Amino acid sequence: MLAQPPKLPSAARTAAYFGLFVLGAVVAGAGGLVQSGWFPGGLILALAGAAGLFLGGARAMGSRAGAVAPAGGWVIAVILLTASRPEGDFLFGVGAGSYLFLLGGMAVAVMCATLGAGRQPGGPAARLGK
Repeated sequence: MLAQPPKLPSAARTAAYFGLFVLGAVVAGAGGLVQSGWFPGGLILALAGAAGLFLGGARAMGSRAGAVAPAGGWVIAVILLTASRPEGDFLFGVGAGSYLFLLGGMAVAVMCATLGAGRQPGGPAARLGK
């Protein structure tokens, strides 16, 4: 089963991945506002929300791509929110909390994508030949 070439996902699965991507961007925006509002607790809350989304996406979709899709939306949204505008406005201020949110969120995304279930062959859970 693992030697077979991968197939394209169905339309419903593709829509679910797109929904997770958009939800990752929303969580990034909300986390950016919360982490600076209540510094120590808000940062923990923002990272816990991102971790819950990434790991929940992996478990719901049954694959690592379920964690990668919201992580991609999260990273793109955070990068866009860190760029300053011509007016001088930006969402993230200079400080330890912002950098911890950026780097911590990326680390959480990698951890959750690693913990997500990969493609496994079907069959009994017992060892072969026993």
